[in-house]
Amino acid sequence: MKAVLIREFGSPEVLRLEEVDKPVISNDEVLIRVHYSSVNPVDWKIRNGSARFFYDSKFPMVLGFDVAGDIVDTGSSVTRFKKGDRAFGMLNYKRRGAYAEYACAKEENLAHFPDNLDFKEASAIPLAGLTAYQALYYRGKIKSGESVLINGASGGVGSFGVQIAKAAGATVTAICGTDNIELVKILGADKVIDYRKEDFTKLPDKYDIIFDAVGKLSFFRVSKNLKDSGRYITTLPDKVDIFSFFLTSFLTLFGYSKKSTFVGVKPSGSDLNSMSSLIKEKKLFPVIDRVFTMEQIREAHAYSETGHARGKIVIKVF
Repeated sequence: MKAVLIREFGSPEVLRLEEVDKPVISNDEVLIRVHYSSVNPVDWKIRNGSARFFYDSKFPMVLGFDVAGDIVDTGSSVTRFKKGDRAFGMLNYKRRGAYAEYACAKEENLAHFPDNLDFKEASAIPLAGLTAYQALYYRGKIKSGESVLINGASGGVGSFGVQIAKAAGATVTAICGTDNIELVKILGADKVIDYRKEDFTKLPDKYDIIFDAVGKLSFFRVSKNLKDSGRYITTLPDKVDIFSFFLTSFLTLFGYSKKSTFVGVKPSGSDLNSMSSLIKEKKLFPVIDRVFTMEQIREAHAYSETGHARGKIVIKVF
């Protein structure tokens, strides 16, 4: 089968489209004929070596986490899927391998996707959508009627965050650039702040949740914009964020109720099923910026690294 792999860390030039053996499934896995995958920042961070200490780094390495395709084989203990089913999901961090014509996935990490989605749209959802869903529900404990601010609202994670927060009944303020204001309004934002013209941290508004979907803020910078029981969530914790997490946890002993936390996304077929319900109700949809082929994977990575993608970058595999 054809697959995109790397044999060393480096620039997009190290990405190679080669012939490799088809993966072999375990008892609790399915084999997917991949129609589409997508590019996430973690892909090029693994590729360039900056994330080498967090993920298995044995070469050659097939990249990619998001899959949408047909089930072509099932392990002996698989009960939720059969051959011919359409499925989407996030592959686990150790195995990866979505940039390929076939991929293996744990049954528990996959979900059937709604009929009102095609393979291309389904592939844009898993990792970014799960990040936003798990951040807001598991870390933020979001409730109807709360106020939520999403930083990076037009990006892959942020565009899902706006919609998920709205579907939860929250009032949403979105932070984005001038070119994306209309987009985030379509996604459901109640208020939009153009970060190029205004710094929300200097405004008097306070929020129950501040979700930094691009990892460019810090708890100490935004704490004054949180309500007394407000929660700050980031996707890219640095040393300062980790310190603030332990500090706010300690201060709860003395009555301090603001929280600092971060989300480490996990594959979850169950969470994808919950998101599928929102998709069926037309409360959630993926924003796709560009579609590349496997032969254009270097260009796809280079574009992702600019940080200017609106929504997701999708890879057509089959």
